[in-house]
Amino acid sequence: MKYLMWLFVLGFAGLATTSHAAVWPEPGEGDFVVMNFRFASGETLPELNLHYHTLGTAQKDKKGLTANAVLVMHGTGGAGTQFLNDRFGGELFGPGQPLDATKFFIVMPDDIGHGKSSKPSNGLHAKFPHYNYDDMVLAEYRLLTEKLKVDHLRLVMGTSMGGMHTWVWGETYPAFMDALMPLASLPVQISGRNRMMRKMLMDSIRTDLEWNNGEYAQQHQPHGLVGALNILLVMGSSPLQWQKEAPDRDSADKFLDDRITRYMQEDDANDLLYQVDASRDYNPQPKLASIKAPLLAVNSADDQINPPELGILEREIKNVAHGRAVIIPISDKTRGHGTHTIAAVWKDQLVSLLQETEAKP
Repeated sequence: MKYLMWLFVLGFAGLATTSHAAVWPEPGEGDFVVMNFRFASGETLPELNLHYHTLGTAQKDKKGLTANAVLVMHGTGGAGTQFLNDRFGGELFGPGQPLDATKFFIVMPDDIGHGKSSKPSNGLHAKFPHYNYDDMVLAEYRLLTEKLKVDHLRLVMGTSMGGMHTWVWGETYPAFMDALMPLASLPVQISGRNRMMRKMLMDSIRTDLEWNNGEYAQQHQPHGLVGALNILLVMGSSPLQWQKEAPDRDSADKFLDDRITRYMQEDDANDLLYQVDASRDYNPQPKLASIKAPLLAVNSADDQINPPELGILEREIKNVAHGRAVIIPISDKTRGHGTHTIAAVWKDQLVSLLQETEAKP
């Protein structure tokens, strides 16, 4: 599976690197195997494999702590490679850019259930442990500390699901980072329309007889995956941009048909089901006051998953001691929920956060 469906829906660029790859160092790539990983559900996996990419080299400060490490976390259905493209890395990782890879050590993991990391479609299907966001953050922490020997983070940032992980990181390991930047997320339990759409998606797969409790032939995906993909398209869509791309009836029909046909060939129902279900008990709201590092939350006004009219971000950011929030106005540059990977739109905010949290000599 190539995960191109979510990469498109949520504004992620493709998995392949593009022209800007020449301006940053050659990415490192590896795997970290955790033996007998125990999940919050009580389930265990004899070998949990975490795949990852890195840019740059870790450096220590005078106290012996890692001084320049940055953790960048992807969204639902994505992978670490989604950041190695013009729209994200091309704006951030090059010489003189905010996260210049010659100065920072950038870590981009494939989370549990995603990319080249362990996931249901590898063979366990619906017998794969039912992971949640706490499990994913723990695995990220173990990758950093045990495999990469990173004992401190200059910055934790993430997009969509990765943005939600950023809030969890701030609460779970409050002294581990200098700064936090969640993009396209809210620090509360998933509820309202967001939860309803996720339930619709999961029900579409689970109630399909072809799903067969997860034991379908991988080359014959259950038809319920079509309904799930339709819901995902709507969740991550931008009305303004879709109107431009499909300005009449025929182009709109072709737009939809082309994408569903492609995604059905590339996605796996079990993997998608697990990825969406992982958010079931996410709720950082009760512990927001425990976040110590400065936090800058960035959302966009055309994000239909986290619509600004709810007022949730503005309300909850007041509970973060050193927190502030920015809502990017709708423009020709925003892409709905997917604005989180259009770094040109918000990188000035990142620069501001890095300057505010820079260690004094």
